Amino acid sequence: MNQPRPSVPQETALVPVENIAATIALVRGQRVILDSDLARLYGVQTFRLNEAVKRNRDRFPQDFLFQLTAQERASLTSQSAISKSGRGGRRTLPYAFTEHGALMAATILNSPRAVAMSIYVIRAFVQFRQSLASHADLARKLAALEKKYDAQFKVVFDAIRRLMAPPTKPRREIGFHTMKRQSV
Repeated sequence: MNQPRPSVPQETALVPVENIAATIALVRGQRVILDSDLARLYGVQTFRLNEAVKRNRDRFPQDFLFQLTAQERASLTSQSAISKSGRGGRRTLPYAFTEHGALMAATILNSPRAVAMSIYVIRAFVQFRQSLASHADLARKLAALEKKYDAQFKVVFDAIRRLMAPPTKPRREIGFHTMKRQSV
């Protein structure tokens, strides 16, 4: 017999920082989280989040929030950061919230879930920033080593640099697809 699941308080059902960090994208040289991801984290619908932002537009200067261009959206879609449009998808371009904008969004929503999640969102931005800093530090150390050693290690250094570079084209989908069987 199926037993009902005990309800989990929202405060204990929070998303790990690593999962939030995976939703952070780099757009216009800034680390941002898209409105749909932020709304999901804060436990509201995307259009409700955007409504609240529009009602409080004076709290969101350009360095807190901006709307993506069609080209930026297409670029993120090709990198699988956002879903492809169609079949009832969104009709407007997404908004991108910077670290400060994500925190401000939690204050205008003023729900316990949004307040609790804002802490994790900020931690994800900090973790992302630390990751980039360590990456830059690694690049400096690699450059110093390259100067120190002669050309025999050039192949090794070039290979390491290729591994450190972000992917230039979208990754192939991993896995397999199954076809639905038709009932006879």
